[in-house]
Amino acid sequence: MTGRERWSRIFSFQKVDRIFNCEFGWWTETLLRWHKEGLPEYVKTNEDGDRFFKFDPIGVIPINMGFLPPFEEKIIEENDRYIIKQDSQGVILKIFKNETQTIPHYIKFPIENKKDWYEIKERLIPNISKRYPDEETWEKLKKEWRNRNYPLGISVGSLLGWIRNWMGFENCAISFYDQPELIEEIMDYIVYFVLTLIEKALEEIKDIDFALFWEDIAFKTGPMISPKQFEKFMVPRYKKITERLKKVGINIVIVDCDGNINELVPLWLEGGVNVMFPLEINSGSDPVILRKKFGNKVLLKGGFDKKALISGKLAIDKEFERIKEVVDSGGYIPHVDHRVPADVSYENYLYYLKRKKETFNIFDWEIENLL
Repeated sequence: MTGRERWSRIFSFQKVDRIFNCEFGWWTETLLRWHKEGLPEYVKTNEDGDRFFKFDPIGVIPINMGFLPPFEEKIIEENDRYIIKQDSQGVILKIFKNETQTIPHYIKFPIENKKDWYEIKERLIPNISKRYPDEETWEKLKKEWRNRNYPLGISVGSLLGWIRNWMGFENCAISFYDQPELIEEIMDYIVYFVLTLIEKALEEIKDIDFALFWEDIAFKTGPMISPKQFEKFMVPRYKKITERLKKVGINIVIVDCDGNINELVPLWLEGGVNVMFPLEINSGSDPVILRKKFGNKVLLKGGFDKKALISGKLAIDKEFERIKEVVDSGGYIPHVDHRVPADVSYENYLYYLKRKKETFNIFDWEIENLL
Protein backbone atom coordinates (compact mmCIF):
# COMPACT_ATOMS: atom_id res chain seq x y z
CA MET A 1 0.00 0.00 0.00
CA THR A 2 1.40 3.43 -0.94
CA GLY A 3 1.43 6.52 1.23
CA ARG A 4 -1.18 8.07 -1.03
CA GLU A 5 -3.46 5.06 -0.64
CA ARG A 6 -3.05 5.08 3.15
CA TRP A 7 -3.86 8.81 3.32
CA SER A 8 -7.05 8.39 1.29
CA ARG A 9 -8.20 5.21 3.04
CA ILE A 10 -7.62 6.56 6.56
CA PHE A 11 -9.70 9.66 5.85
CA SER A 12 -12.40 7.43 4.32
CA PHE A 13 -12.53 5.17 7.41
CA GLN A 14 -11.22 2.21 5.42
CA LYS A 15 -8.74 -0.37 6.67
CA VAL A 16 -5.02 0.23 6.10
CA ASP A 17 -1.89 -1.86 6.64
CA ARG A 18 -0.47 0.92 8.84
CA ILE A 19 -1.05 4.57 9.63
CA PHE A 20 0.22 7.37 7.43
CA ASN A 21 3.41 8.47 9.21
CA CYS A 22 4.08 12.22 9.30
CA GLU A 23 4.91 14.95 11.82
CA PHE A 24 4.34 18.70 12.08
CA GLY A 25 8.02 19.57 12.62
CA TRP A 26 10.37 21.19 15.10
CA TRP A 27 11.34 24.69 16.19
CA THR A 28 14.79 25.85 15.09
CA GLU A 29 16.09 25.98 18.67
CA THR A 30 14.94 22.37 19.13
CA LEU A 31 17.16 21.18 16.31
CA LEU A 32 20.04 23.32 17.67
CA ARG A 33 19.67 21.61 21.06
CA TRP A 34 19.53 18.17 19.46
CA HIS A 35 22.74 18.83 17.53
CA LYS A 36 24.46 18.69 20.94
CA GLU A 37 22.62 15.47 21.81
CA GLY A 38 23.29 13.37 18.72
CA LEU A 39 21.27 14.78 15.82
CA PRO A 40 23.54 15.34 12.78
CA GLU A 41 24.25 19.04 12.25
CA TYR A 42 23.12 18.93 8.62
CA VAL A 43 19.53 18.54 9.87
CA LYS A 44 18.71 22.25 10.06
CA THR A 45 15.15 22.61 8.72
CA ASN A 46 11.82 20.85 8.91
CA GLU A 47 12.38 19.52 5.40
CA ASP A 48 15.75 18.11 6.49
CA GLY A 49 14.09 16.49 9.50
CA ASP A 50 11.34 14.87 7.45
CA ARG A 51 13.96 13.22 5.27
CA PHE A 52 16.27 12.26 8.13
CA PHE A 53 13.52 10.64 10.20
CA LYS A 54 12.08 9.01 7.05
CA PHE A 55 8.52 10.26 7.39
CA ASP A 56 6.03 9.66 4.61
CA PRO A 57 6.27 12.46 2.03
CA ILE A 58 3.46 14.91 1.32
CA GLY A 59 3.40 17.17 -1.75
CA VAL A 60 1.87 20.63 -2.16
CA ILE A 61 1.26 22.35 -5.50
CA PRO A 62 3.54 25.42 -5.63
CA ILE A 63 1.24 28.42 -6.16
CA ASN A 64 2.45 31.77 -4.83
CA MET A 65 -0.43 33.38 -2.92
CA GLY A 66 1.64 36.07 -1.25
CA PHE A 67 2.09 39.73 -2.07
CA LEU A 68 3.53 40.40 -5.54
CA PRO A 69 5.66 42.31 -5.35
CA PRO A 70 6.43 41.69 -1.68
CA PHE A 71 7.24 44.70 0.45
CA GLU A 72 10.88 45.65 0.65
CA GLU A 73 12.47 44.09 3.70
CA LYS A 74 14.49 46.76 5.45
CA ILE A 75 15.99 47.51 8.84
CA ILE A 76 14.64 50.70 10.35
CA GLU A 77 16.59 50.64 13.63
CA GLU A 78 19.08 48.27 15.24
CA ASN A 79 20.99 48.14 18.52
CA ASP A 80 22.47 45.48 20.79
CA ARG A 81 19.05 44.39 22.10
CA TYR A 82 16.70 44.42 19.12
CA ILE A 83 16.03 45.12 15.46
CA ILE A 84 13.08 47.14 14.15
CA LYS A 85 12.36 46.12 10.57
CA GLN A 86 9.76 46.07 7.85
CA ASP A 87 9.06 42.55 6.65
CA SER A 88 7.92 41.27 3.26
CA GLN A 89 4.25 41.70 4.27
CA GLY A 90 4.71 45.37 5.10
CA VAL A 91 4.54 44.83 8.86
CA ILE A 92 6.87 46.92 11.01
CA LEU A 93 8.01 44.86 13.97
CA LYS A 94 10.59 44.66 16.73
CA ILE A 95 12.63 41.46 17.04
CA PHE A 96 14.70 40.92 20.16
CA LYS A 97 18.16 39.46 19.71
CA ASN A 98 18.25 36.09 21.39
CA GLU A 99 18.35 32.46 20.33
CA THR A 100 14.73 31.73 21.19
CA GLN A 101 12.01 31.93 18.56
CA THR A 102 9.44 34.26 20.09
CA ILE A 103 6.58 36.29 18.71
CA PRO A 104 7.88 39.72 17.65
CA HIS A 105 6.46 42.98 19.00
CA TYR A 106 4.28 44.37 16.21
CA ILE A 107 4.42 48.13 15.73
CA LYS A 108 2.45 48.87 12.54
CA PHE A 109 0.43 46.90 9.99
CA PRO A 110 -0.08 47.69 6.30
CA ILE A 111 -3.91 47.92 6.44
CA GLU A 112 -5.61 50.37 8.79
CA ASN A 113 -8.45 51.56 6.55
CA LYS A 114 -10.10 51.12 3.17
CA LYS A 115 -7.51 53.27 1.38
CA ASP A 116 -4.73 51.00 2.64
CA TRP A 117 -6.68 47.96 1.45
CA TYR A 118 -7.00 49.31 -2.09
CA GLU A 119 -3.23 49.83 -2.20
CA ILE A 120 -2.53 46.35 -0.81
CA LYS A 121 -4.96 44.75 -3.28
CA GLU A 122 -2.63 45.77 -6.10
CA ARG A 123 -0.17 43.22 -4.68
CA LEU A 124 -2.82 40.49 -4.83
CA ILE A 125 -3.56 40.30 -8.52
CA PRO A 126 -4.19 36.61 -9.41
CA ASN A 127 -1.77 36.64 -12.34
CA ILE A 128 -1.28 32.98 -13.29
CA SER A 129 2.01 33.48 -15.17
CA LYS A 130 3.63 35.16 -12.17
CA ARG A 131 2.22 32.89 -9.46
CA TYR A 132 2.74 29.45 -11.00
CA PRO A 133 6.07 27.83 -11.89
CA ASP A 134 7.36 28.55 -15.39
CA GLU A 135 5.78 26.41 -18.10
CA GLU A 136 8.67 23.97 -18.43
CA THR A 137 8.80 23.33 -14.69
CA TRP A 138 5.02 23.08 -14.50
CA GLU A 139 4.93 20.40 -17.20
CA LYS A 140 7.66 18.42 -15.43
CA LEU A 141 5.73 18.62 -12.15
CA LYS A 142 2.50 17.48 -13.77
CA LYS A 143 4.31 14.49 -15.27
CA GLU A 144 5.75 13.59 -11.85
CA TRP A 145 2.39 13.96 -10.14
CA ARG A 146 0.69 11.60 -12.59
CA ASN A 147 2.80 8.76 -11.20
CA ARG A 148 3.00 9.84 -7.57
CA ASN A 149 2.69 7.46 -4.62
CA TYR A 150 2.26 10.26 -2.04
CA PRO A 151 -0.67 12.59 -1.28
CA LEU A 152 -0.67 15.90 -3.15
CA GLY A 153 -2.45 18.95 -1.79
CA ILE A 154 -3.36 22.47 -2.79
CA SER A 155 -3.37 25.56 -0.59
CA VAL A 156 -6.66 27.46 -0.59
CA GLY A 157 -5.61 30.45 1.45
CA SER A 158 -7.08 32.00 4.57
CA LEU A 159 -10.26 33.96 5.17
CA LEU A 160 -9.35 35.52 8.50
CA GLY A 161 -5.73 34.60 9.25
CA TRP A 162 -4.47 36.68 6.34
CA ILE A 163 -6.60 39.67 7.33
CA ARG A 164 -5.35 39.46 10.91
CA ASN A 165 -1.77 39.45 9.62
CA TRP A 166 -2.45 42.44 7.38
CA MET A 167 -4.40 44.53 9.93
CA GLY A 168 -3.12 43.27 13.28
CA PHE A 169 -5.33 41.40 15.71
CA GLU A 170 -6.80 44.40 17.53
CA ASN A 171 -7.66 46.43 14.42
CA CYS A 172 -9.03 43.34 12.72
CA ALA A 173 -11.29 42.50 15.68
CA ILE A 174 -12.59 46.05 15.97
CA SER A 175 -13.21 46.27 12.24
CA PHE A 176 -15.83 43.51 12.43
CA TYR A 177 -17.93 46.11 14.28
CA ASP A 178 -16.61 49.47 13.05
CA GLN A 179 -15.89 48.54 9.41
CA PRO A 180 -17.85 45.32 8.67
CA GLU A 181 -18.23 46.28 5.03
CA LEU A 182 -14.43 46.43 4.72
CA ILE A 183 -14.03 42.97 6.26
CA GLU A 184 -16.65 41.58 3.87
CA GLU A 185 -15.02 43.29 0.89
CA ILE A 186 -11.61 41.84 1.76
CA MET A 187 -13.02 38.34 2.35
CA ASP A 188 -14.94 38.44 -0.92
CA TYR A 189 -11.76 39.42 -2.72
CA ILE A 190 -9.83 36.61 -1.04
CA VAL A 191 -12.44 34.11 -2.29
CA TYR A 192 -12.13 35.53 -5.82
CA PHE A 193 -8.32 35.55 -5.58
CA VAL A 194 -8.10 31.93 -4.36
CA LEU A 195 -10.69 30.51 -6.77
CA THR A 196 -9.05 32.26 -9.71
CA LEU A 197 -5.58 31.03 -8.81
CA ILE A 198 -6.45 27.39 -8.13
CA GLU A 199 -8.53 26.94 -11.29
CA LYS A 200 -5.54 26.12 -13.51
CA ALA A 201 -4.39 23.42 -11.08
CA LEU A 202 -7.89 21.98 -10.69
CA GLU A 203 -8.27 21.72 -14.45
CA GLU A 204 -4.84 20.28 -15.24
CA ILE A 205 -4.08 17.98 -12.28
CA LYS A 206 -6.33 15.03 -11.75
CA ASP A 207 -7.14 13.57 -8.36
CA ILE A 208 -5.64 16.18 -6.02
CA ASP A 209 -5.76 14.50 -2.62
CA PHE A 210 -6.51 17.37 -0.24
CA ALA A 211 -6.86 21.12 0.20
CA LEU A 212 -5.46 23.19 3.05
CA PHE A 213 -6.73 26.37 4.68
CA TRP A 214 -4.46 28.23 7.12
CA GLU A 215 -6.15 30.26 9.83
CA ASP A 216 -4.52 30.24 13.32
CA ILE A 217 -7.44 32.20 14.75
CA ALA A 218 -7.79 30.68 18.21
CA PHE A 219 -6.23 31.38 21.58
CA LYS A 220 -5.64 28.79 24.30
CA THR A 221 -9.13 29.36 25.72
CA GLY A 222 -11.17 29.96 22.58
CA PRO A 223 -11.39 31.55 19.12
CA MET A 224 -10.38 35.12 18.26
CA ILE A 225 -13.76 35.57 16.57
CA SER A 226 -17.17 34.81 18.03
CA PRO A 227 -19.01 31.80 16.57
CA LYS A 228 -21.82 34.20 15.58
CA GLN A 229 -19.47 36.37 13.52
CA PHE A 230 -17.69 33.29 12.15
CA GLU A 231 -21.01 31.90 10.95
CA LYS A 232 -22.04 35.18 9.37
CA PHE A 233 -18.78 36.25 7.71
CA MET A 234 -16.88 33.04 7.05
CA VAL A 235 -19.09 29.98 6.63
CA PRO A 236 -20.74 31.17 3.36
CA ARG A 237 -17.34 32.07 1.93
CA TYR A 238 -15.77 28.76 2.93
CA LYS A 239 -18.64 27.09 1.08
CA LYS A 240 -17.85 28.95 -2.14
CA ILE A 241 -14.34 27.48 -2.10
CA THR A 242 -15.16 23.99 -0.82
CA GLU A 243 -18.04 23.57 -3.29
CA ARG A 244 -15.57 24.16 -6.13
CA LEU A 245 -13.19 21.64 -4.59
CA LYS A 246 -15.90 19.00 -4.29
CA LYS A 247 -16.72 19.34 -7.99
CA VAL A 248 -13.29 17.90 -8.79
CA GLY A 249 -13.43 15.28 -6.05
CA ILE A 250 -11.40 17.02 -3.34
CA ASN A 251 -13.24 15.91 -0.21
CA ILE A 252 -10.41 16.15 2.31
CA VAL A 253 -10.22 19.80 3.37
CA ILE A 254 -7.82 20.59 6.21
CA VAL A 255 -7.75 23.67 8.42
CA ASP A 256 -4.50 24.54 10.17
CA CYS A 257 -5.57 26.37 13.32
CA ASP A 258 -3.81 26.37 16.67
CA GLY A 259 -5.54 26.93 20.01
CA ASN A 260 -8.97 25.98 21.28
CA ILE A 261 -11.13 25.38 18.21
CA ASN A 262 -14.02 23.53 19.86
CA GLU A 263 -16.65 26.21 19.23
CA LEU A 264 -15.63 26.51 15.59
CA VAL A 265 -15.54 22.82 14.62
CA PRO A 266 -19.28 22.54 13.80
CA LEU A 267 -19.07 25.74 11.74
CA TRP A 268 -16.06 24.51 9.79
CA LEU A 269 -17.94 21.29 9.11
CA GLU A 270 -20.89 23.33 7.87
CA GLY A 271 -18.53 25.24 5.57
CA GLY A 272 -17.12 22.05 4.06
CA VAL A 273 -13.87 21.97 6.06
CA ASN A 274 -13.60 18.56 7.69
CA VAL A 275 -10.02 17.89 8.92
CA MET A 276 -9.01 19.60 12.17
CA PHE A 277 -5.24 20.10 12.62
CA PRO A 278 -2.98 20.17 14.70
CA LEU A 279 -5.31 19.69 17.73
CA GLU A 280 -3.37 21.31 20.56
CA ILE A 281 -4.16 19.29 23.68
CA ASN A 282 -3.24 21.99 26.19
CA SER A 283 -5.71 24.31 24.51
CA GLY A 284 -8.48 21.76 24.89
CA SER A 285 -8.63 20.62 21.26
CA ASP A 286 -8.68 16.90 21.99
CA PRO A 287 -9.15 14.27 19.25
CA VAL A 288 -10.76 11.86 21.73
CA ILE A 289 -13.42 14.40 22.72
CA LEU A 290 -13.98 15.66 19.16
CA ARG A 291 -14.58 12.14 17.86
CA LYS A 292 -17.09 11.44 20.66
CA LYS A 293 -18.91 14.68 19.93
CA PHE A 294 -18.91 14.70 16.12
CA GLY A 295 -18.42 11.05 15.23
CA ASN A 296 -17.20 10.30 11.71
CA LYS A 297 -18.19 13.77 10.48
CA VAL A 298 -14.87 15.08 11.75
CA LEU A 299 -11.44 13.99 10.52
CA LEU A 300 -8.41 14.49 12.72
CA LYS A 301 -4.68 15.15 12.33
CA GLY A 302 -2.21 15.73 15.17
CA GLY A 303 -3.39 15.56 18.77
CA PHE A 304 -0.41 13.91 20.54
CA ASP A 305 0.35 16.11 23.55
CA LYS A 306 3.79 17.72 23.10
CA LYS A 307 4.11 18.00 26.89
CA ALA A 308 4.25 14.22 27.13
CA LEU A 309 7.53 14.38 25.22
CA ILE A 310 8.86 16.79 27.82
CA SER A 311 7.74 14.63 30.75
CA GLY A 312 9.39 11.44 29.55
CA LYS A 313 8.84 7.81 28.68
CA LEU A 314 5.95 7.00 31.02
CA ALA A 315 3.96 10.04 29.84
CA ILE A 316 4.69 9.16 26.20
CA ASP A 317 3.39 5.62 26.75
CA LYS A 318 0.22 6.92 28.41
CA GLU A 319 -0.45 9.40 25.60
CA PHE A 320 -0.23 6.67 22.97
CA GLU A 321 -2.65 4.57 25.02
CA ARG A 322 -5.02 7.56 25.30
CA ILE A 323 -5.35 8.17 21.56
CA LYS A 324 -4.91 4.64 20.17
CA GLU A 325 -8.59 3.71 20.12
CA VAL A 326 -9.47 6.80 18.08
CA VAL A 327 -6.58 6.16 15.68
CA ASP A 328 -7.71 2.56 15.24
CA SER A 329 -11.26 3.67 14.49
CA GLY A 330 -10.04 5.56 11.40
CA GLY A 331 -10.26 9.12 10.13
CA TYR A 332 -7.25 10.14 12.22
CA ILE A 333 -3.54 10.62 11.42
CA PRO A 334 -1.72 11.09 14.76
CA HIS A 335 1.38 13.20 15.36
CA VAL A 336 2.68 15.76 17.85
CA ASP A 337 0.15 18.56 18.32
CA HIS A 338 2.46 21.34 17.09
CA ARG A 339 6.14 21.81 16.39
CA VAL A 340 8.29 20.01 18.96
CA PRO A 341 9.64 22.56 21.48
CA ALA A 342 13.22 22.79 22.73
CA ASP A 343 12.15 21.48 26.16
CA VAL A 344 12.12 18.00 24.58
CA SER A 345 15.36 16.01 24.76
CA TYR A 346 16.57 14.13 21.70
CA GLU A 347 16.48 10.94 23.78
CA ASN A 348 12.78 11.44 24.57
CA TYR A 349 11.98 12.21 20.95
CA LEU A 350 13.69 9.03 19.73
CA TYR A 351 11.71 7.09 22.33
CA TYR A 352 8.54 8.71 20.97
CA LEU A 353 9.43 7.52 17.46
CA LYS A 354 10.16 4.01 18.73
CA ARG A 355 6.82 3.80 20.55
CA LYS A 356 4.99 5.29 17.58
CA LYS A 357 6.36 2.55 15.34
CA GLU A 358 5.43 -0.16 17.84
CA THR A 359 1.99 1.21 18.75
CA PHE A 360 0.80 1.68 15.18
CA ASN A 361 2.70 -1.19 13.56
CA ILE A 362 4.68 0.94 11.12
CA PHE A 363 6.42 -2.20 9.92
CA ASP A 364 8.37 -0.65 7.02
CA TRP A 365 9.80 2.33 8.94
CA GLU A 366 13.53 1.68 9.14
CA ILE A 367 14.62 3.82 12.08
CA GLU A 368 16.51 1.27 14.15
CA ASN A 369 19.84 2.93 13.33
CA LEU A 370 18.58 6.11 15.04
CA LEU A 371 17.46 4.53 18.29
